[in-house]
Amino acid sequence: MNGAPRAPAVKADGHDPKGHRARLRARMLDGGADALGDHEIVEYLLMTAIPRRDVKPLARTLLKRFGGLAGVFNADRKSLETHPGMGETSAAALKIVAIATRRLARAEVQDKPVLGSWQALIDYLTIDMAHLTVERVRVLYLNAQNRLIQDEHIGDGSLDEASIHPREVIRRAMELGAAAMILVHNHPSGNPEPSRADIQITNRIAEAGRLLNITVHDHVIIGRSGHVSLRSKGLI
Repeated sequence: MNGAPRAPAVKADGHDPKGHRARLRARMLDGGADALGDHEIVEYLLMTAIPRRDVKPLARTLLKRFGGLAGVFNADRKSLETHPGMGETSAAALKIVAIATRRLARAEVQDKPVLGSWQALIDYLTIDMAHLTVERVRVLYLNAQNRLIQDEHIGDGSLDEASIHPREVIRRAMELGAAAMILVHNHPSGNPEPSRADIQITNRIAEAGRLLNITVHDHVIIGRSGHVSLRSKGLI
């Protein structure tokens, strides 16, 4: 065979003979948001958890399995830990990104009038809910200045009166002293278009709220392909 054998990307002692990790780090620090490809972002995070192995192939298999960067970061812990080549430490290195992203997005909507920070709210809800594999229902309870009092998870499953009782939603608003609310749920199918049940339960809650001067500002449905506002569609 001609030439010397090809050196491994990372030797067993952790030495990187080609300086790949250093170059990746420099590009990340100096190049801005688009300096690294999706596989390189996953690779860089895995490098912190698996310092003595070439993790580029692992990063690529994760992206392929979970359908992209968002899918990797939103994958459940068990799926990440049991993926070939992964484990608890490497799964944690990826999950911390999702946790940090959610907190940053939530900070953009806390202590601000929600209706005046609508895009920040949609961004927060999308990050938090678009990749869920179960249907989840939340109510954002607001004060008279439309600032968030409570972001409450009220149930999982189809949005109907069998699982979500209008009187309980309104009773909770009264307990919190809320003046208004925004209903939120996701469609795991990815399509955010409202069902008949979505529209019916929304209007029942809105009608119950009107009797007690509690306003339902909107019902937002989140999907991987986007979101729908029932208010903007004239359905409330």
